[in-house]
Amino acid sequence: MGCQEKKDNSANEAFAKNSETVMANIQNWQNETPDYSTYSDKFVLRDTGINGKDSLSLAEMKESDKMLFKNLDFKFLTDPIVLLPGVNPQTKEPDGSVRYYGNWQVTVPATDSTEAKSAVLKYYESFDFDADGKIIYQQGYGDFGGLMDALYGDDDQDSMEE
Repeated sequence: MGCQEKKDNSANEAFAKNSETVMANIQNWQNETPDYSTYSDKFVLRDTGINGKDSLSLAEMKESDKMLFKNLDFKFLTDPIVLLPGVNPQTKEPDGSVRYYGNWQVTVPATDSTEAKSAVLKYYESFDFDADGKIIYQQGYGDFGGLMDALYGDDDQDSMEE
């Protein structure tokens, strides 16, 4: 027994710690109070949209977030939230990164002349962390074009078929 190598549990420990950050990130997003202190100064957000930039810096993400919060409300519908451990793309070994699949209800709030309008975005998001436990890389995939069409598109779908 005494001669056995001690099992390296650092990836599991990092995943558990980083999962707390991701859970807080999800909660803060729906409260429109993101905590940017959990992000690295070297942070990169991969832009997964069509014809978008390749990536956004932390400053660019903050500006984008302001516009989103100004126009939309977000509610995470998936309960319970299941976070999944990620792996290093080169070694295929667990690395403390965190992923999830979930459903976000996105709402255009009502105004004096319009009713609120909501749609559900099925979403996959991943977070990679640096050695200090800060988010250094983030990416998310969902049908944003379909979401925007559902929220802002022509209500008369039949006219699209003609």
